Amino acid sequence: MNLPLIPSDLLKKSDKILFIAHLALGDYTYLQNCFEAFARAYPHLKLHLWVDEVRRTSDASQWPHLKKNVLYDWLDACDFIDKVYKQNYSPELFRQSIGEAQREHYPIVVSLGTLRPHFYANLAREISPDGFVFGLKKPMGLFGLHHWFSYRKLDASLDPDAADRATAPHISDVHAEWFRQLAAVDIPPAARIPFVHIPEQFVEGAKARLHEWGFDARRGKLVFINPFAKTRKRCWPVERVAELIETMRAQPEWRDACFVVNAVPQEVDNVKAMLARRQLDRTELFSANENFFQLPAMLAQCDLIVSVETAVMHLANAVGVPVVALMRQKTPEWAPVDKANSTVITAVQRHDWVKAIPVDAVMHALA
Repeated sequence: MNLPLIPSDLLKKSDKILFIAHLALGDYTYLQNCFEAFARAYPHLKLHLWVDEVRRTSDASQWPHLKKNVLYDWLDACDFIDKVYKQNYSPELFRQSIGEAQREHYPIVVSLGTLRPHFYANLAREISPDGFVFGLKKPMGLFGLHHWFSYRKLDASLDPDAADRATAPHISDVHAEWFRQLAAVDIPPAARIPFVHIPEQFVEGAKARLHEWGFDARRGKLVFINPFAKTRKRCWPVERVAELIETMRAQPEWRDACFVVNAVPQEVDNVKAMLARRQLDRTELFSANENFFQLPAMLAQCDLIVSVETAVMHLANAVGVPVVALMRQKTPEWAPVDKANSTVITAVQRHDWVKAIPVDAVMHALA
């Protein structure tokens, strides 16, 4: 067995470790398993996490939105993470957070930043001038030679894309391999399926919402449809959602189904208008606008989830509900990992956006 990149004796004698990462919900859905496995392997180490805000800005009008990242609700509930740095969305707060982290005198800092890894090599070393610093490091090539000085600050490194790309490893396999090389943490395939522990208050909240809608006494199945992602390339048109609901209702199996249409806050009015225009009965709008756990709590109540490529399709695996995932061809490593509970529909052409997927393709998958 190869020795871990972080010296074993250092892992044994240290009292804490800082991980640095830029995280969206989808990233954490898979990395959570790695952090939990690491915490189990090294129970004496306090695990601290720096969540870097890649949209950091001096534009104060953006701060309220950046401050309320739903990921923090989830992180705050994870008992294997002892501290989270989440106030770095402005340049000033970024500097303050660096100062706070420096005062911790971390013996080990691990950067898992895949975007601009040279930037995170610098940040990790700035936080821990005398500690052991590990970082991801991409091949530099001629145009990346100026990053050489940044990478020199690392005591150990790993190419984030070193796995054999021809075999198209899933992102959970890539993460598991990082942690195996980093600290000899073994995460078998069965332990890479996402999980989420939903506080009881949110489970009850989801049931109460279904009762308000009259869906708790339904005769048919409950279907959750999410057409929205962060980028337009991954979104499905709302009119297509209406078309899918009407087409499903025409089938005996779905005639009595109730539908929940998910909307990100900025699309709520758009979805409301569509629902009013199409006069779809037993169809309700949902938006998890108060707390992250509202989303998995509602997903867990459903019989089927249809989602574009975003956190919802990964959370479907975490709550064990069958999912039909609508994806582009470009990101097979981000398909839902639980194959037994997932059906993936990809756009036909390599450069197609998700909106190129027709309703017929979804109906074919359901059949």
